[in-house]
Amino acid sequence: MAKRMVILGGGESGVGAAILCRKLQYDVFVSDSGAIADRYKNELKQLDIAFEEGNHTSEKILTADEIIKSPGIPEKNEWIKKIRAKNIPVISEIELAYRHRGESRIIAITGSNGKSTTTALTGHICKTGGKDCAVVGNIGYSFARQIALDPKPLYAVEVSSFQLDDIVTFNADIAILLNITEDHLDRYDYKFENYIRSKFNIIKNQTSKDHFIYCADDPVITEYLKTKPLISNPLPFTMLHELPKGAFVNENNMTIRVDDEEFVMSVLDFAIKGKHNQCNTMAAGLAGMTIGIRKEKIREAVETFESLEHRMEKVLKVRGVEFINDSKATNVNSTWYALENMTRPVILILGGVDKGNDYSTLMDLVKEKVKGIVCMGIDNRKIHEAFGREVNVMINTTSAKEAVQAAFRIADKGDVVLLSPACSSFDLFKNYEDRGRQFKKAVKEL
Repeated sequence: MAKRMVILGGGESGVGAAILCRKLQYDVFVSDSGAIADRYKNELKQLDIAFEEGNHTSEKILTADEIIKSPGIPEKNEWIKKIRAKNIPVISEIELAYRHRGESRIIAITGSNGKSTTTALTGHICKTGGKDCAVVGNIGYSFARQIALDPKPLYAVEVSSFQLDDIVTFNADIAILLNITEDHLDRYDYKFENYIRSKFNIIKNQTSKDHFIYCADDPVITEYLKTKPLISNPLPFTMLHELPKGAFVNENNMTIRVDDEEFVMSVLDFAIKGKHNQCNTMAAGLAGMTIGIRKEKIREAVETFESLEHRMEKVLKVRGVEFINDSKATNVNSTWYALENMTRPVILILGGVDKGNDYSTLMDLVKEKVKGIVCMGIDNRKIHEAFGREVNVMINTTSAKEAVQAAFRIADKGDVVLLSPACSSFDLFKNYEDRGRQFKKAVKEL
């Protein structure tokens, strides 16, 4: 009898997992408590994969041999509790994909901030260096879908803590951990240590053949590593001092050292700017050198890389006011990086679903650079409490259009209107992409 796989969640990762399960000739069923998007429904129908939407049916779910759950479903969900009570194994889509990767190699990237940029840059370095590499995971195309439809010898995989929570054997030949700051604490019982442990799952299955690239300037990472001996080969990167192996920046020069190879390039030539992007570039450059990409190809890739949509994306200048879409900033630390990069007065658009945010880390930058805050969310109390005394103007809005118009009214020529919300988007928007696109549309309509 065919193995029965039940997939909870009919989004990209769930449908990608369903396609791979169908290819493996499993008995597969997809269940989503909400609506499944038409394009995903059409795929499921074409492949004759059974599904339900708008509810979960007990006898269809609790008869599974194994459950693949969407990263968006928390452990405290009543169905997960029922599944755990029946001892049905629960895995993530990246675990399923990993089991069927064949001989391919994996570079996996995680961190609270910079994951998507680093994953895209790593993929760009690999492709520029002549490697047949797919960029998958949180960044768009699911890992399982890629393996089912177009397997590659190399993958750059963006992985979230939620995906890492449900791995069993998943392992990366090269694991990258960029940073750890308080994020998603609502999913981790408001305990930072639970979230830290989840991020470190990226190296839990590593062996002495594998490499671990991490930020040596991140106190959370370095403290945790004192308690856990590393089995894999460490490749740290830092902005503060020289390292015998790994990567460092000194006086606008980035040095990458792997084995007996050394490579130096000027950060002034990088296509993406900002100190946080120097960290992202060190991580991606180390991964590129570790898999044997030539130095001149890494240089070429770093100089030609185009930054991602919704990540410090310049939209338009309207009557001397510049609009920047940083909708992907779904936590406070991301917004901190965005503000750190600003050299002109800022009207900041903040707000959304608060995940237990501590806004105090933004205070100095807000005092220094922000002249007005436009709140865009259903509940803006915490933002008012944090910054009400620090900025002259605070406006509440409940749509992207309203927020853009309000920001434009209070902006002067030479100012920047920065959408960098520090929150999830699920109160007013489908996701951060929808928020970013609505923002851009509103700017173009000014």
